[in-house]
Amino acid sequence: MRRRAAFVELLALWVHPGRSKSGWERTGNPSNANHAAGANQLAKGHTPVTAKKKSGESPKTDRPLGECVRKLRESQQLSVRTLASKCGFSASFISQIELGQASPSLASLERLAAALGVTLGEFFQTASPPGPAIVRAAERQALHSEWSHAKIETLGAIHPGSRLEAILVTLRSGGASGSRVHTHETELLAVVFDGEVLLTLDDAVHALERGDAVTIPAGTRHRWQNKSGKSAQILKVNPRMNF
Repeated sequence: MRRRAAFVELLALWVHPGRSKSGWERTGNPSNANHAAGANQLAKGHTPVTAKKKSGESPKTDRPLGECVRKLRESQQLSVRTLASKCGFSASFISQIELGQASPSLASLERLAAALGVTLGEFFQTASPPGPAIVRAAERQALHSEWSHAKIETLGAIHPGSRLEAILVTLRSGGASGSRVHTHETELLAVVFDGEVLLTLDDAVHALERGDAVTIPAGTRHRWQNKSGKSAQILKVNPRMNF
C-alpha cells in the first residue's frame, strides 16, 4: 500500500507540477459553461462540436481533431467510405468529424484510432512535429470530446521506437467514455488522480476515487462514467499498438 501511495504521489507531481505532497489536490474544476453538449444528436453516442473555447486557454494546445483524422486517413490513402467501413461508422459521420461538425465519444475515438492503426496519443503526432521529451503542463496538446464531456491531453511526445503512451483524461460531471461498454486492443493501466468515477468491467460496476488504480486486460469490456458533481481526472498508460 505504501509503494502504491508513493507511486501515485510521484505521478501526481508529474501531472500537477508544483503541488506539494500534502496539497496536490486540485483546487478547482474546469468550467462547464463552454462544454455543453449540442441539443440534437447526429448519431448515437455523438453530438455536434461547439466552437467556443475556455477563457484564457491557449489555442496552440488544442488540436483540431477533424484535421488529425483527415491527415491520418489521407496518409494511408484511405477513402472516407473505406475508413467508415473499417470502424463501423457511416461515411457521412466520418465527413462530419473531419469538417468539425461532429464530435465522437471517447469509445468512438478509440475505434477510429484502431481503424487507422494508431493510438489516441498518435493523433497528436499528426498535428505537429515530434516535440521534446519534456512536456510542460501549460503546453500539453489536447483533444476534446463534447459527447463524453471530456478533454484528452498527451503527457509525452510520441517518437519512433516509443513503447508506451500516457494520456490524461479530464471527465467532467455527467461525462462517460461511451453509451455502452467497449473494449481496448491493448492492456491498460489507469490511475484516478482527482475526483470520483464509476468503472464498469464486464457486468460489474466499481466506484473509484483519487489514488485508486486498475489494470484492464486487452479485450475487457469497460466503461468510464462521472456521476459526481465535479470533474475527475484519469491517467491512462498503455503500450503502443505498432511498436
